[in-house]
Amino acid sequence: MEQKEVLMRDTLAIKTARVFPQDTNSHGTLFGGRLMAYIDDIASISASKLCRSSLVTASIDSVDFIRPIRENDAVTLEAMVTWTGRTSMEVLVKVTRENLMNGAKEMAAISFLTFVALDENGKPKPVPKVVPLTEREKWLNATGEKRAQMRKERRVESEKLIHFLANETESVPDL
Repeated sequence: MEQKEVLMRDTLAIKTARVFPQDTNSHGTLFGGRLMAYIDDIASISASKLCRSSLVTASIDSVDFIRPIRENDAVTLEAMVTWTGRTSMEVLVKVTRENLMNGAKEMAAISFLTFVALDENGKPKPVPKVVPLTEREKWLNATGEKRAQMRKERRVESEKLIHFLANETESVPDL
């Protein structure tokens, strides 16, 4: 029997890595693409803790690079499912950098991702409801519906853009 509810805190997934020279760009900071791969990886683990099934990344809302992550820093990613729809779930990933020489820590990036749970035939399947307990969790959960609506609106606009870019004619879509 599948679980109907999962505590938000039970979806927490944490990953820490050291930033080596091969992980950095010409500015000595972590490649953005490497961080994005870390984010997708840890978010998928968090999402799997909720649905306990196959899943796919449906969207990455954004990755906001707030502070640079430098060579020899430790980068820690904390992911948690913050909101659930019928077959989808939103995952927040908080990225912290730590200067390993002096212990200074600061938030370096944040990202929201959406995953869709899949059944054995690769079709979307219902997910358990995520249950917040703390005030912070309750706020993240309560504001999730608005973020989900913004994602739906953005997807409609993306579909229009894809259609426009795939069309070889010079006609411009309605604004």
